[in-house]
Order: sequence, then C-alpha cells, then structure tokens
Amino acid sequence: MSNGMKCLELNASDARKLLAAKAHLGNTNCGYQMAQYVFKRDKASGAHVFDINKMWEKIQLTARIIAAVENPEDVCLVSGKDHGQRAILKLGAFLGASTINGRFSPGTFTNHSQSGYKEPKLIIVTDQETDHQAVREASYVNIPVVTLADCDSPLKYVDVAIPCNNRSPQAIGLMYWFLTREVLHLKGKLSRDDEWSVMPDLFFYRNQEEIKKQEEADQKAQHESEQPMLEEPAVAEEGFEMVGDADLPKPAEAAENWAAEPAAADWSAEAPADTNQDWAAAETSQWN
Repeated sequence: MSNGMKCLELNASDARKLLAAKAHLGNTNCGYQMAQYVFKRDKASGAHVFDINKMWEKIQLTARIIAAVENPEDVCLVSGKDHGQRAILKLGAFLGASTINGRFSPGTFTNHSQSGYKEPKLIIVTDQETDHQAVREASYVNIPVVTLADCDSPLKYVDVAIPCNNRSPQAIGLMYWFLTREVLHLKGKLSRDDEWSVMPDLFFYRNQEEIKKQEEADQKAQHESEQPMLEEPAVAEEGFEMVGDADLPKPAEAAENWAAEPAAADWSAEAPADTNQDWAAAETSQWN
C-alpha cells in the first residue's frame, strides 16, 4: 500500500499507539473472512491478535477513499454505539462530514419523503452488527460501506473492513484519529513533517457519570485542602490574657466549687433593733 514511500509506512510511534490502545486484540471467535488479518492467537486469553501492518494498510486505503470524495458532506459517519459517537463527531468537525449518532432511523437512505433523508456517496460505520440497518439500506442504493471490523464481525454488504478491536473506546477513538490525520495529510492541510497538535484522547468516549464523580471528588479534595487556610489563629489583645478551653473549669468541678463556698450570712438577723423606740425613750428622758 505504501508503494515504497517511507512517509506512508507505519512508524514506531504509531505502532506504540496501536498497542497501547489494544486495537490489535480481537475477539476469541474468528470468522473465515477475517482470518486473513489475524497474525496469531494468544494462548493465555484465547484472543486473536491482528497484524498491525495490514491494519495500517486498511487505514491508508480508507483515508484515500475519503479524500477522493469531492464534497466532504457526502461522507456519512454512523455510530449506534456510545463508544464511537464522540469519535465520529470529532472526525466530522475536522473533515466537514455528516454524522448520524444514536439510533438510525429506517428509511434515511431510501425514503425520499422522510425529513432526515440523506444521499451520501460513502458511509463509515463503527460496528456492522449495531449499524446493520444503515449497512443494509446502503446496499439498496449502492453506497460503498467502510466498517471497523472485529474477528467475529459479519462482512455482508461491506466493501472495506478495517481490522481492529471495535469494542474498546480507546481503540475506536484511535482508529478515527488516524483516519482524520491521514485525510488531512492527503488534502495538504497538515504536513507530514509536523506532529499533529490534536491528541488521540480527544476522540475517546467519556462516560458522563464517571466525569461527574471525578469532578465531585476533585471539588471535595480542593475544599478539604482549603479548609485549614480559612481558620485564622487567635491573637491575644494587649493587656488581656487569653484563656483556652483547657483552663476553664469543667461543669462538674464548677458545681463542686459552688457547693463548697460558705453560705451568705443573713443580713436581716444582724439588723439593729427598732430604733424608733430608743429615740422616743431618749427624748422623753431628756426633756423631763
């Protein structure tokens, strides 16, 4: 496929990406049509291992097919699986292709009176089993079909199959990332000498629930780290002695101290006798 051109050959960096995303690990079952892409079988897990050189040749072939379509909107990307919906949206945004996410409405390629009717020149599906309705309708109107195929994927009505692990979100995202980059290279929008600034994880599927849990955990950790900084140390004012909680008496000790104090003397008992009688007696004796 590279025709002796070194720039089209699989380099070590791209090979490491394929191995890291586990795109070369297929299913334990293998169909006779996909057996030609299998390199060997893992004895421990029983999974079939794809030949990454043949995988790369299919990626190059698909990129040339996409680049040959004059109007990018005539390329339709279909993904009924959640793992491929983010990837096809990114590919459509970079290349200007149309996308169909989620459930495929029957009659989209065959019913002219339908509101969402499309007439593409090429469709790319993530999983032939999940997107079987789109593949079957494309066969009715002679639309070429490209699919990401695992070892056990049926290839009926499929024109080009890219052998890869189409059950892993990382592998699916990496395949669409390679397709996007190669098409940009073929159209001259991206130089092969420069590294593409877009990372492959931009095409990876992200679970919204896991993202929400991660954000809540990060906010909680940030709040706990900022909590000690909000508490200001107590500063004693000049001329006053600060008393801590340890210096204060406990309620039980305070009650005992109060009970041990002597009772207050009755001031009414020490009051003098009636002074009116004394004054009256003194006055009478003086004047007499």
